[in-house]
Amino acid sequence: MTVREKGQRGADAVDLSRLLELIASFPRQTITVIGDFVVDEYVTGEISRVSREAPVLILRHQKTEIVPGGGANAANNLVELGARVLPVGAVGDDIAGHALIDYFHGRNVNVSGMIRVRGTNTTTKTRFLARWSHTARQQVLRVDREASGPLSESVMKEIGKKARACVAKSDGLLVSDYGAGSVTPELLKSMKAKVATLDSRYRLLDYGSARFTAATPNEPELEALYHAQIGDDEKQLEMLGQRTLRALGLQALLVTRGKDGMVLFERAKPPHRIAVHGAKDAVDVTGAGDTVIAVFTLGLAAGASFVEAAHLANYGGGIVVMKRGTATVSRAELEAAVRGEASS
Repeated sequence: MTVREKGQRGADAVDLSRLLELIASFPRQTITVIGDFVVDEYVTGEISRVSREAPVLILRHQKTEIVPGGGANAANNLVELGARVLPVGAVGDDIAGHALIDYFHGRNVNVSGMIRVRGTNTTTKTRFLARWSHTARQQVLRVDREASGPLSESVMKEIGKKARACVAKSDGLLVSDYGAGSVTPELLKSMKAKVATLDSRYRLLDYGSARFTAATPNEPELEALYHAQIGDDEKQLEMLGQRTLRALGLQALLVTRGKDGMVLFERAKPPHRIAVHGAKDAVDVTGAGDTVIAVFTLGLAAGASFVEAAHLANYGGGIVVMKRGTATVSRAELEAAVRGEASS
């Protein structure tokens, strides 16, 4: 007897044994990630006292952690899921950029597509976390160091050249545009991939001339695109989702809605709503969108339908928001979540 996802019926039901087969095939997939590679730095300190110089806390430094963020976090999720990953993009010829390349090199990722650019910074987001003895850490300050400006024409040509070479030998393409300059609509116009997904924080609609299979905006990003508010207005959500689907010429659009789960839009089909997996109260949503697009892309590359890939992405997102900081989901965790659903 086929096990179907609890709470789904009829044509919308998902075969959980099929999802497990897809997860098992993840290590056979190669995904190119073209993106803005960010460093997320976490500085943790124990509260010592209040400063006499100003009404601020003095932290006694305990540790500093550097993890991949932005497009690099999407790539890191793919690595954790077992895929072969080919990252393409620019980083600064600085400490943060070298740390990012060293991180992926240490995970046996081919980093030849990561270009070190002199005279620019690697976008770095430093979060200062404070804690009392025996208490949980809490973010008290974030400092962002942005890239130093637009990349030169020669660097963009090099990114395009490396991207085309990687896409030609990949099962899928994931594009992560955080506005730092490594990704532009012009760069993607001539890119041909079997499966291509897009996550663009600020300019999703500018990619209409590129050939994307699907995109994964969150609800606030969709609202910002159209200067509208969705809230509990399901008709507004459906109108904006269908409008975006047509504007970009996509086959599918997956809109993430936080505690309200996800909605999948496909051509000539009614919206497919997916309830959030796990607890509705997230511990930390940092980088959750990177996890969602990584799982979604890998599912499609492995042969999943859009509905199947969306459900897999929902499991992945539900797992990662229960972790603190910029986090990833592993193939074992994803498999365990599906098996847990099957046995419930």
